[in-house]
Amino acid sequence: MNSFKIYFFIFISILSFKGFSQTNNITLKELADKKAKQSYDFPSEKTYLQFDKPYYAVGDTIWFKAYVTLENHLPSPISKILYVDLINQKDSLVESLKIPIKNSVGTGSFLLAYPNFKEGNYHLRAYTKWMLNFGESYFFKKNILVGNALSKTLNTQINFDGSVNDKSQNVKSKIIFKDEYGKVLANKKVSWEATADYERVAKGKETTNAKGEILFNFSADNKVALNTGILTTSLDAGDNRILNATFPLKTAILDYDLQFFPEGGDLIDGLPTKVAFKALQSDGLGAGFTGKIVDEQGAEVSKISPTHLGMGNFEITPSKGKKYFANVVFPNGKQKNIPLPIVKDEGIALTTQIIGDSLNIKINPNDTYLQNNRNQVFYIVAQNSKILFYAAQSTLRIKNYSINIPIVRLPTGILQVSLLNAGFEPLSQRLTFIQRNDDLKITLRPDLPAYKGRSKIKISISTSQGMDMMAGNYAVSVINDAKVPFNEDKETSILSYFLLSSDLAGFIEEPNYYFHHVDAKKIIDLDNLMLTQGYTKFVYKDIATDKKFDILAFPEGSMAITGTIRKRDGMPLENGRILFQIPDKFFNTTGTTDKEGRFKFENLIFKDSSEVIINARNNLNSKDLRIAVDGEAFPSIYKNINTANDVLNIDSALETYLKNSKIEHQSAFLLREVVVKAAAVKKIDHTDYSALTGLNPIADRQVDGKQFEGCNILLNCLASAGLTYLDQQLYLSKNYNQGLKVPIEIYVNGLQVDVNYLASLDGKGIDNIEIFNNDGLSGINRLNGTSGVVSINMKELKKTPVTKDQLKELFPPNNVLTLTPKGYAVERQFYSPKFAGPKSSLQAQDNRTTIYWNPFVVTDKEGKGSFEFFNSDDKGPYKITIEGIDANGNIGRGIYTYELRQ
Repeated sequence: MNSFKIYFFIFISILSFKGFSQTNNITLKELADKKAKQSYDFPSEKTYLQFDKPYYAVGDTIWFKAYVTLENHLPSPISKILYVDLINQKDSLVESLKIPIKNSVGTGSFLLAYPNFKEGNYHLRAYTKWMLNFGESYFFKKNILVGNALSKTLNTQINFDGSVNDKSQNVKSKIIFKDEYGKVLANKKVSWEATADYERVAKGKETTNAKGEILFNFSADNKVALNTGILTTSLDAGDNRILNATFPLKTAILDYDLQFFPEGGDLIDGLPTKVAFKALQSDGLGAGFTGKIVDEQGAEVSKISPTHLGMGNFEITPSKGKKYFANVVFPNGKQKNIPLPIVKDEGIALTTQIIGDSLNIKINPNDTYLQNNRNQVFYIVAQNSKILFYAAQSTLRIKNYSINIPIVRLPTGILQVSLLNAGFEPLSQRLTFIQRNDDLKITLRPDLPAYKGRSKIKISISTSQGMDMMAGNYAVSVINDAKVPFNEDKETSILSYFLLSSDLAGFIEEPNYYFHHVDAKKIIDLDNLMLTQGYTKFVYKDIATDKKFDILAFPEGSMAITGTIRKRDGMPLENGRILFQIPDKFFNTTGTTDKEGRFKFENLIFKDSSEVIINARNNLNSKDLRIAVDGEAFPSIYKNINTANDVLNIDSALETYLKNSKIEHQSAFLLREVVVKAAAVKKIDHTDYSALTGLNPIADRQVDGKQFEGCNILLNCLASAGLTYLDQQLYLSKNYNQGLKVPIEIYVNGLQVDVNYLASLDGKGIDNIEIFNNDGLSGINRLNGTSGVVSINMKELKKTPVTKDQLKELFPPNNVLTLTPKGYAVERQFYSPKFAGPKSSLQAQDNRTTIYWNPFVVTDKEGKGSFEFFNSDDKGPYKITIEGIDANGNIGRGIYTYELRQ
């Protein structure tokens, strides 16, 4: 708990007051004390994951290292277990890992094995159970792009050019088709279909030209949510081979929006104001534009255009009663006239500016506000993460207040400066980024000036943070930069995450842009980001009023299994004896229940899929006992906030990498498509069940069961079938969206079931799902008061005789419980070859893209360390990336590039 003492001491030592008086039954000092106590009692954690490279392909392994810290970057002593979830583009959980955390760090990996993993935009989240108390905004989130060069027989590239008029949405499309070797597929027949709102919007047939292209147009009614739809294509490649491809339509028609953010929050009569703006495309990315600000008479106030990713700012002194507009032209040529926020008759504004070595804070009321609020108490408070670094109180008597805070007294990162009234409610707020250039400097030095293929390279590490040297914990990756090209601006780094992304709400485009090769322009661009991005983690009034902090989950110091033993009559078994076993670890221990029948086994260590046995036989009347084990709390799958980073044309975006991936994994065993010329097997459908007689012969919608193979909880995946699960009911989405909130009738293999039954179904066992908008002649809806019918058709299971042992497993004794709880992820070791000399003609080429990955690089108390590895065969540039944190909470990132010469 030493870090907690440091945490509290920093807060007390740098807090300053300009006097305090009794206001609302609480003084400013009391508010500060309450804030310090809450930060001490309920410290929040952050976690950051460092990866070996920016993207992957099927067959690769994702290597990562996790850092768990407190808000001020000190290593966290709280949580000892981290959860890492990999989620696909359909928001279905694909794989989840439980990672042990030791000394605030942990390591793990995901094997992207075919066929469980396919090409797509995945996203990852990482969290501790303690983070559940603070909300999903505290989770680490990152998009993971996965390409496929192993089993893919069709490569595509699509371009959209869409527009909207008063009557319809119109899309021009061009798709290029190539085979697995990059050869264009000319003169091939292609069928296509666009669907949205679970209905077909358009369909057609085309033939590819000599360049492998098809060009086609389609339209949709303006009421259709086209950007949520998909486009599917089927290409006839000959030999009865049909190659399918699916494309999301979210970028088919790009609309544009422009928002304005006055510094301090409002436009106020007579106050000169900096106004930031952000232009966005409908896919969430920043957009360019040209335009000007005019008043209601059309007089020009200022010209505007973004300086970076749709953001910029301008100055204005608004006048009471006037309205202001932005006349702009977007990249698609569309012109818009967008109103600015309404000018307030009275108000008070807070502005900040870094001048030299100080942060200058100004408080400016306009004349009307000063006249109406003279002698009112107000507070100025400034906090970084959850630590209050400045607090002052004053009385409103003059128009201009100015405060200078030395930068040396503030930490690097986002500072939230707030102007509060006597009730500690915000009057004006401003985010500003403090950059002290005090990040951990990491220097990498090679032992030789040049290297050859397969030669050993030794890198020395030295770190510094001013005059303060400290032992540190780091991870190092070395990649072939020619095979893994990537824009450094788009990287998620330890600096961009801990100092920026983890404290700002919403999506941040190119976060690392602000942290490498920093110049005057990037400082201005970062300030515009501060003005336009949300920050909602802290409310002062909640502290002042002692709002209760609800604990939903406690920190995990170790793996534990808890539960209850009850007698047949439901009463708890007090002082019951229990035998706990983990057979594959040859581990057993005993325990006893408390007066409520509760038991707990902690400090457990076992791998995932390990079997655990809890035995209560050694008790009086043990045959009458029942064992119940507590479940675990896991967060729901939230909508991915980083969908703007999803890549539409993965084949072309990763072309260089995928070419090498195919070579690297060419010896891998793959299941290829085989053309079988035989009679088609009848597909299972509703006509096989007498209870569904009378339904239309052809379903209004049929979804193949393959779509649900990666779905752990079926109810979370039915949206893709045109169904809505809400408030323990299942609805036909089309009807529900039109206001008809009548549930759909559900059948599984011809048996009528309720919605809760679906929670027990395994997605892998579904053959297909049929959706009927009405009950036809069956009378099902009229009899049950429902709307529509869904028929879930399961795959046929082979019937095999049940053995005696299998029968026993179906009816296990109640006093012995066998379970397979979630255990620690299986550890994998990164293979790093040790070459004896130069490559011979008989040796295989080394085609790896990640040359070296070491998550356990440490430096001594003087900040020095080293690591070594062997180079691969390929000439070209190599990039070494090192990231980490020292014992004092200083974070750093270093990059070193070198050339390999044969």
